[in-house]
Amino acid sequence: MELTVLGCGGTWPDAGGATSGYLLRHDGFTLWIDAGTGTLARLQEEIAIADVDAVLISHAHPDHFVDLYPMFYARFYAGQGTSGLPLYCPEGFFEDFSDLVSEESRESLKIAYDVRPLADGAVFEAGPFSIRAAEMAHIGVQALGYRIDGDGSSVAYTGDTGPTEKLIDLARDADVLVSEATWQDQMDLLPFHLSASQAAEHATAAGVDMLMLTHIWPSLDKTVSLEQASAAFDGSLALATEGMKVEIGS
Repeated sequence: MELTVLGCGGTWPDAGGATSGYLLRHDGFTLWIDAGTGTLARLQEEIAIADVDAVLISHAHPDHFVDLYPMFYARFYAGQGTSGLPLYCPEGFFEDFSDLVSEESRESLKIAYDVRPLADGAVFEAGPFSIRAAEMAHIGVQALGYRIDGDGSSVAYTGDTGPTEKLIDLARDADVLVSEATWQDQMDLLPFHLSASQAAEHATAAGVDMLMLTHIWPSLDKTVSLEQASAAFDGSLALATEGMKVEIGS
């Protein structure tokens, strides 16, 4: 499997960057994981719009899904891809998503996207991937984390979450955990995001091989996040950056 970081900004992007979004590719299948601000532009540096095979959304906060709108316009109205693109998302997401467009466009969205709502604990197949969803600890909205397995390799992704045992279970023995690390230790921590140290503690408890820190506030010094995480995690540790590629498994 190949993981590409399209965007990793926490809540808002760095200059020239993007918010949350990733591509996971294996056996000719491309899964777009979260569609935050600017990720569609970066996606097109990797593949054509028509070459996205499925989309996986963690939750209905704008920095994780807003580029689904231009994706819709490009595929549905400009013919850059076929209708019925599988869209895996939390229950209720489509209603929130479609509220921002006209009634006519809402009907078109239902054609452009094959919406497949997910509940906590859902297990399903998307191309060569086996995926499990787990509800994370986020505020005001159902937020799902995902574990994605394929040919003996595995990636776990938190989306947005505060501390939760469910993340440890989701990421158990994964090759890579892509974990939000919004805060740093010196901040007044709130329970709906993780600090870098907390991300590292979850990764250690889960026994993952590699921890990738992402969704860090752009105003923070990311080297501090890396230092704080390294005190609680002995495995391979990386900071997500736009354009980064990670080969997972053999």
